[in-house]
Amino acid sequence: MKQTTEVQAQYEAFPYPERDPADEKNRLVTGSPSFPEEMDHWLWGGMRDWSKPLRALVAGGGTGDGLIQLAQRMASAGKPYEITYLDLSVAAREIAQARAKIRGLENINFVTESLLNAKDFGEFDYIDCCGVLHHLPDPQAGFDALASALAPGGGMGLMVYAPHGRSGVYPLQSAFNALGKGLTPKDKLHLARQIFKELPDAHPFKRNVLVGDHEVSDAGFFDLLVHSQDRPFSITQLVESLERAGLAMAGFPVPRHYDPSQLVPDPDSHLSDLSETEKLQLSEDLRGILKKHTIYAKRPQDLRKPPYGNPNAVPVLREINSAHLANVVSSSGSIRLTDRGENTLVYIPKTSGKLIAAVNGRRSLGEIRDANGLDPISFSAAWGPVERGLEPNGLLHYSNIHRVGAQ
Repeated sequence: MKQTTEVQAQYEAFPYPERDPADEKNRLVTGSPSFPEEMDHWLWGGMRDWSKPLRALVAGGGTGDGLIQLAQRMASAGKPYEITYLDLSVAAREIAQARAKIRGLENINFVTESLLNAKDFGEFDYIDCCGVLHHLPDPQAGFDALASALAPGGGMGLMVYAPHGRSGVYPLQSAFNALGKGLTPKDKLHLARQIFKELPDAHPFKRNVLVGDHEVSDAGFFDLLVHSQDRPFSITQLVESLERAGLAMAGFPVPRHYDPSQLVPDPDSHLSDLSETEKLQLSEDLRGILKKHTIYAKRPQDLRKPPYGNPNAVPVLREINSAHLANVVSSSGSIRLTDRGENTLVYIPKTSGKLIAAVNGRRSLGEIRDANGLDPISFSAAWGPVERGLEPNGLLHYSNIHRVGAQ
């Protein structure tokens, strides 16, 4: 089964996301999933043996954001990897290849092929599939195909669009495709842009402050508002699709987004009778801001919890300077986070600042504890608030990828 000719034509005309390979000289595009430390935290209990090559598949890799991030961070960490890139768009593949060449990234096999044939390329320790499954004629076939290519103990990082944060998008897609039927992608885009200028200010899309691709590039406008094959997933529908493929949710980059306990009074009473999936759905419905679901998944029998409390676990801060964060905590006893209009105040005892300062991605919890002269009970009392405050906000993971001498 292939994607429709219309979808393929879109991505040949407008490779997405729009990227200039020359920009690789100045910056690395980062995000979730496929951030190795985050992958380790949710998929391998923070204890993956990184001396073994990571065999990865980037399924529907587009212009290469996930591919380049994964390969570059593996290369920078000095860890072995082999990556297979699949995409139906030749134009997108050529951009991804050019980006990898500029960075000198090796061990990447670029293939113009459908992800539905993923199993033909072997079994993979890790599969990245972002922004693709919701564009397939039969999304479940995509879930099933990826699951069949997963090696024992392997895991996936997936992203699919969500409905609430994309309010106003789908009526416009329907209208623009009805009016542009039979037109080339470029002519369809031109017509849609003309009509878009005349939309009333009260249109739901005009009031949606969460989306902005249409303002960035032609590729962004087309992918967001003119796509001919696009269906969103509620978190419940995503869980159901995973289960049908023999997979289970392993974690979220920002778990707080799926925790309704902060949004309802007396959560012990109101949430006690809900299933885990019902709690996830409740959080999605109450927040109303999620425009995509980014998750990690594994086979149920392979699930591993992050190594909370394990003295051998190595804490890693997500793109935060530990000295700066330690100073903020030591002086105020809290950090303020702003995320999509949602303000969160995270309280961490001032005395825990010295523990945060010791986090460098190489020291284990046991080593941080001993360096501060704390017994296990005292350390747990001081480190617990750090973990509970940072991990749900996607700021702390456990991974030994940077630990010198670690497997």
